[in-house]
Amino acid sequence: MRPICACLLLALALPASAEIYRYTDARGNPVYTNQPPQGVASESVRLGPTNTVAAPAATGSGAPSQDDAGPGNYSRLEITGVPDDDATLRANAGNFTFAVSLEPSLHEGDLLQVLLDGQPLSAPGTQTSFQLGQVDRGTHSLQAVILRDGEPLQSSASVSFTVQRVHIGSPALPRPQPRPAN
Repeated sequence: MRPICACLLLALALPASAEIYRYTDARGNPVYTNQPPQGVASESVRLGPTNTVAAPAATGSGAPSQDDAGPGNYSRLEITGVPDDDATLRANAGNFTFAVSLEPSLHEGDLLQVLLDGQPLSAPGTQTSFQLGQVDRGTHSLQAVILRDGEPLQSSASVSFTVQRVHIGSPALPRPQPRPAN
């Protein structure tokens, strides 16, 4: 009984391969299928070797160590809560929120500062959630900077976004209807 089970398990472990057939349909288009068509001339397609990629080697816990991030640096520092880079935000009032995500958390004495178009959004602090208000329409960039003793220690990648705001003359806004005279 055991040899039969072992043979069945080995048969299941063999790579599955199916025959591929190619033929031309009535319109002259090539068609590929795993079932040979009846009444139509077809040829068997020979496939090359399957591409494989080796998995990266595990490094113990999987979490980046302090040595990986450099002395006192952060392994992750990024702007979150804003759509993908170069996205368009429809914010009629020009208001939206975003956050800065970092690992590990902010070290003692380090401060976080956010730059909007290269200019400080607010004074350096420890908050990681921010609200932008009255941002003009157009393309802007956000970047987070960690400061240590007033000097930049590490910067995030800059995230670009475009703000679209409806203006008064927009055809998208409903026009007020004239009032009938009394």
